Amino acid sequence: MRTYIYVDSFNLYYGALRSTPYKWLNLASLFRSILRPHHQILKIKYFTALVDERPDDPKKPERQNVYLRARKTYCPEIEIYYGKFLNHRVILPMANNPNNKVEVIKTEEKGSDVNLAVNLLNDAILDKYECAVVVSNDSDLAPAMQLVKERPNKMLGLLTPGTRHPSRQLREQADFCRKVRKNQLKKINFH
Repeated sequence: MRTYIYVDSFNLYYGALRSTPYKWLNLASLFRSILRPHHQILKIKYFTALVDERPDDPKKPERQNVYLRARKTYCPEIEIYYGKFLNHRVILPMANNPNNKVEVIKTEEKGSDVNLAVNLLNDAILDKYECAVVVSNDSDLAPAMQLVKERPNKMLGLLTPGTRHPSRQLREQADFCRKVRKNQLKKINFH
């Protein structure tokens, strides 16, 4: 079965990889271990955003660049798509004293989920896959998944990173649902 995989990199990172030694994950090997043998993985579309250097971490963009180059080197099926980070100042209440306010710089990732949804739909329309697998737990992707389900002969899978329950909205659109578990990550590292 011709299979494309759509990875919400931030959801994967914060749901399953952060605070683990498994960040240098071979994605193709991971997905082959989770999916059934009849899935022929043709593409892994990886949606992320480039980080900016920060005063407290000026090497952050350099580390991300090494990480993304390794992804491409060790996984020829991968294509990387970029959103953006937006920084803006906001005034928020302090956690331990809500009556006091503090100005903070809020960083938001923008565009990755839209890029993922557009690619998911476009590839379905162009009949590039028989099965699409979404790696996320972001319910914003449910409308795009629903539109794919309306197309004939399209199967949708959902891989949810980490221990959280899958989003009900995503689960309703998926033909199958599995979790990305730590024991799978342990077996599939680069090192």
